[in-house]
This record gives sequence, structure tokens and C-alpha cells, in this order.
Amino acid sequence: MQRRSFIKNSAIAATATAMGIPALAATPKAVKPKIKKSLKIEMVQGDMPLLDKFKMLKELGYDGVEFSSPHKYDNREILAAKDKTGLEIPGVVNSEHWKSPLSHPDPQVREKCFNTVITSMEDCKLYGGTTVLLVAGVVNDQISYADAYKRTQAEIKKLIPYAEKTGIKIAIENVWNNFLISPVEAARYIDEINHPMVGWYFDIGNILRYGWPEQWIETLDKRIMKLDVKEYSRKKQNDEGLWKGFDVELMDGDNNWPVIIKALEKIGYNGWASAEVPGGDRERLKVIIDRMNKIFN
Repeated sequence: MQRRSFIKNSAIAATATAMGIPALAATPKAVKPKIKKSLKIEMVQGDMPLLDKFKMLKELGYDGVEFSSPHKYDNREILAAKDKTGLEIPGVVNSEHWKSPLSHPDPQVREKCFNTVITSMEDCKLYGGTTVLLVAGVVNDQISYADAYKRTQAEIKKLIPYAEKTGIKIAIENVWNNFLISPVEAARYIDEINHPMVGWYFDIGNILRYGWPEQWIETLDKRIMKLDVKEYSRKKQNDEGLWKGFDVELMDGDNNWPVIIKALEKIGYNGWASAEVPGGDRERLKVIIDRMNKIFN
């Protein structure tokens, strides 16, 4: 019966095609995300030249490394290390957004951050990357939520011409800044800016304090440009204090990795995942990449 049904269905499909009627498409099978793995250069400890750090990361199996920008490195040294090892630099992290947030009431403070984001874009373009990670703004007792929302969107919109000129995207990250703390609002924030050069740099571990990564992933969907990877333990938070929740190895916290991977499959994510955890020497960095491989491979 199964063979007859197959022959019958095949004949129907062939006839429909001949008549110009689109055949019913098979339900697409979920495909596991293709992930390139990176980390932050600050995680690589040890008194060694930058080239040796790049060589070590490449040997350990990392695909890339991200820099903060502006920084004090020599760009010629960075490019030489990149070229000699083949280690990619997928993006940079703006280094001013906490000290001089785009939500600040003082225009001069906002301008300082604004100008450094332009420098970050230029650096990223030089390195062959695609994104600048940006903390949109900060909310506190001096900066209201409503003001932060209005100011940061205005500043980011002013940055779009520079993003277009450099080809470098602005990727907003979820952090503990008391701002954009629900996935629905985060998605709406991006949609209101309404430009393909602005999206989200989703930090998986940062969400566990007040949400579930898989829910954020499905809501943010195609707005996600890159991933930061870390763990968080709600038990350690409750027992030892808020920040102690991060004091746990990848795969030993509250991230439900199989469910997170399925959410990434659902949105069709393929791209970079960057570890942002306590670093160290070669042995420590091997532990991190081994655990990342278990999660994503």
C-alpha cells in the first residue's frame, strides 16, 4: 500500500507540475545551526605577543576573536596576526558605552560615545568584521526609562549613515542596564528604528536572571546578528548573591542548551557565538572551546 501511495502521489505531483500548479512543499527539516566560535581578546591571558595569542587560539580550534574598540593595540599588529593565522575578527565591542551612555542627559556625554562608535565601525571594517556590539543605554535614578528610550533611538538613527558608509552593523546587546528587559520590547525597539543595519547581539547568559533564552531567541528571530555565550545559575544567585550567578562553567548553569539550540534552529540562525566568560591561559581556554563544541557541534 505504501508503494502504491508513493507512486500515486508522485504521479499527482508530476501532473500538477506539468499543469503549472505548484506542488505542495515538504515540511522543511530543522537544521542544526552552523556556528563559528570566538571569544573576547581580554580573555586571553599571558605575557606574549599578539601573534602568539592568535596562533594559540587557532590551534585550540577557535574561529575568531573580538576586540574592544577604541583600544590601545597597534592595528598593524592586529592585521598581521590575523593574516598570518587566518583567525577571523568577526566584530568589535564598543568600549565607551558604559562610561558615556547614549541615554545620558548631557549631549556632550552622548557625543563622546557617538564618536567612539564611529571609531569602532572603522576598526571593524579594517579587520574585516561585520558588527559593533553596542549597549544602547543605561537607566538609573538619574536617567528615566522613557528618556533613555527616546535618546538612544535618536542617537542610533544618527549613526545609521556611518553604518551604511562602512558596511558595519550596529548590534544592540542585552545587559544588566535596566533597559530593554523584555523580548517583546527589545524586538519593538529594533523595529521602530527600522533599518537593516541595526539588530541585536543576543547574550544568552545575561537573560537568565529575568527570562529564558529560548523565548528571547524566538521573539527576536532574524533581528539576532550574533550571540554571546555564558552561563548563569539562579541557585548561586539566591544562595551567594546576584553576581555569583555567573560563577559557573558552561553547561553547568541553568541554560537549557538543547532547547536553546532548537530555538536557534527554528529561526534559522547560522553565524558567530562568542564566549564571554572568565578566561586564562591555554589550558583554561581549551576548557572553554571544548564546552562550546559540546554545546554547538
